[in-house]
Amino acid sequence: MAELPGTARVVIIGGGAVGCSVLYHLAKMGWSDCLLLEKNELTSGSSWHAAGNCPNFSGSLAITKIQSYSTELFKRLGEEVDYPMNYHVTGSVRLAHSKERMEEFRHVCSMANHLGFEMDMMTNEEMKAVYPFLETHDIQGGVWDPNDGDIDPAQLTQAYAKGARNLGAKVVRFCPVTGVRRENGEWVIATEKGEVRCEYVVNAAGYRAQEIGRMFGREVPCISMAHQYLITEEIPELEAFDKPLPLLRDPDSSYYLRQEKNGLLLGPYEKQATPHWVTKNDPMPADFSFQLYPDDLERLEWYIEDACARVPILGTAGVTRVVNGPIPYAPDGNPLIGPMPGVPNAFEACVFTFGIVQSGGAGKVCAEWIVEGETDGDMWSVDPRRFTGFATKDYSIAKAVEIYSHEYAIHFPNQEWPAGRQARTSPLYEKLKAKGAMFGASAGWERAVWFPRPGIDEAVQKPSYHHTNWFDAVHEECLAIQEKVGLLDLCGFSRFEVSGEGAADWIRSLITGVLPKVGRIGLIYFATEKGKILTEMTVTRFAEDSFMLMTAAGAEWHDRDWLEQHLPDGSPIRITNVTGSWTTLVVAGPKSRDLLSSVCDSDFSTAAFPWLTHQPVEIGMARGFAVRVSYVGELGWELHLPVEQVVGVYDKLWAAGEKHGIIDFGMYAMDSMRLEKCYRSWKQDLSNDYSMLEGSLDRFIKLDKPAFIGRDALLKEKQAGVAQVFVPLLLDEGSGDAVYLSTVWKDGERIGFVTSGGYGHRIGKSIALATIRTDCTLEGTEVEVEILGERRSAVVAREPLYDPENERLRT
Repeated sequence: MAELPGTARVVIIGGGAVGCSVLYHLAKMGWSDCLLLEKNELTSGSSWHAAGNCPNFSGSLAITKIQSYSTELFKRLGEEVDYPMNYHVTGSVRLAHSKERMEEFRHVCSMANHLGFEMDMMTNEEMKAVYPFLETHDIQGGVWDPNDGDIDPAQLTQAYAKGARNLGAKVVRFCPVTGVRRENGEWVIATEKGEVRCEYVVNAAGYRAQEIGRMFGREVPCISMAHQYLITEEIPELEAFDKPLPLLRDPDSSYYLRQEKNGLLLGPYEKQATPHWVTKNDPMPADFSFQLYPDDLERLEWYIEDACARVPILGTAGVTRVVNGPIPYAPDGNPLIGPMPGVPNAFEACVFTFGIVQSGGAGKVCAEWIVEGETDGDMWSVDPRRFTGFATKDYSIAKAVEIYSHEYAIHFPNQEWPAGRQARTSPLYEKLKAKGAMFGASAGWERAVWFPRPGIDEAVQKPSYHHTNWFDAVHEECLAIQEKVGLLDLCGFSRFEVSGEGAADWIRSLITGVLPKVGRIGLIYFATEKGKILTEMTVTRFAEDSFMLMTAAGAEWHDRDWLEQHLPDGSPIRITNVTGSWTTLVVAGPKSRDLLSSVCDSDFSTAAFPWLTHQPVEIGMARGFAVRVSYVGELGWELHLPVEQVVGVYDKLWAAGEKHGIIDFGMYAMDSMRLEKCYRSWKQDLSNDYSMLEGSLDRFIKLDKPAFIGRDALLKEKQAGVAQVFVPLLLDEGSGDAVYLSTVWKDGERIGFVTSGGYGHRIGKSIALATIRTDCTLEGTEVEVEILGERRSAVVAREPLYDPENERLRT
């Protein structure tokens, strides 16, 4: 058994498939002085009892990349590390019971094919040809993934470990971690066998991630769900069949079915989702290594019957084994891979619901974070910092149950899931709810998304890939703002006060462009070392060295960590997170000046209050500051107010605004109007899948200023020529709009991806914001956008699409 070394560059806590993959990928990147510590034996947590299925299919770009990397790695890993592995590439058939499911399949196929991962739509006849035991009488069709299959989880984990050892990394088993502490800029990891000092540490503890996280003062959002699958006796028809059956998934009935030797393995995701270890009466055991929960086949009865009707040979065999083990779930079902929030040189690679197939890509991503400080492509959908303080235990349980019981659900655009709601609410929440508002959740914040028209619209969300029940109501909201005045409760901005001697110079060293003058506001952008888009902030400058930086609601911990990590040691600069103290009311429309002038003594004329400036305001009992800016592209102001005073201001504005035809509007209307202005959305249009230049953010880049993060990479890219850039597209009419990550075509070639899509109600056009090949970006160029498998004609336009000279904003 390996001895415990006194030092290591990186210590990985947890010896499942993911932890061993992180170790292997670090060693592959040249960091061989790394150590993995395992409480028991390798794979003793969730890995050993995992079914080992290996899909590529996902509606998430990051997850697709992670899983596809893994499946390609599995094909060569055994040979690379000289370790035998049972990896069966059988292909898979995924069934569709409905038109909506077929639309989802077409979108995912398009995305996968654009990325170079082959997937194809299937007819019923084609499915029967590869899976002759299948009943297809009530099926619309399906999708074929030729690279799907299954792998032995234990062999995979041992292969990672052997490959890492071959390169000089170390694994110490039966070595529980008992504590951690920070000492002289290093981590000291305490174990039952002694202490290890290291520069970096990774929590890869699977369903025990929360236990390890607490040693760092971190509450990991992790819920262990019971997942069962059963294995049948041998089936003669399979023994006589000339090749292994493809893996079968029936997402509408919610199960997977695959061949296991000459039997079948059936794994449902049942509606009766069951969390464990979430109450004082059911604590997590000190050691659950190689253990399972008691069988509970009654929960599976409906799914067994449905699967037997779909594949009748399943019903001819008895059950030989039932596996019911813990599977960790984060609140959105995606893993946590990346920096540990608020903790220096600590990372997470844990809470994997599909840890076997994601292990290869996860190891690569985590190793990139540690070695290079950024990842190859945007990984926000798996970043641990996406869940901030709102992700409490009750929230995590509610969302884990919802995700598990809807594991294969279609995720429509603008689908507002019901569990875990009201995690964060504005003081105006109840008032807007009483007025009929429909809400959506963003980073836990409840925001009004649209307002049903009394007597006209049913107050329900009917998600669809097409224009749905809120389309006409949102249309009226947009036109009312264009003609009169609207009011939006925009709670949830992440806010940081930055002040102290040298604050301005420090911010300049981080951003790609320039700071606004005192009394003005502006957009500032931060790039990664590779010149990729890191984040966007609105900066309000109060004095020479006094600022408020505002960023997206979901970016709170992401941007906080970035700022704090780049603050020089001993600096007098202060960064204060004031997110919970302030909120925002948006007043927008041509009557907004008249409305504000009627409730406030300030002068709101253009001469006294120009565009992109700010001033203190007093409205009723409230003191705050107003910013002359508008994300909707109309004359307007943002009122930034103390949270406790926003209700009084709202009431005063509403009473004074009735004579101006004031309306409440929601986020769907705002999104439509920001598309018309080509304003970017964080982690859709603004992601580190693209460089600052590829994002067409040239006006925010000053390459002639002193060195800033990403400058060298951007200078090199500009000199070499930018391969793709961001443009708006105007689409021909259709029943729906471009979905995020829809493919853009030109002359039969894929030339880019849609980053945002929707309908522009003021211009009466369907809009797609996209990043496409540079040679296709001339205004008027005809292209096609693939929407749910069908190509719609489109034309390249010039941004902004609405009010191109910004006259409505300036005057």
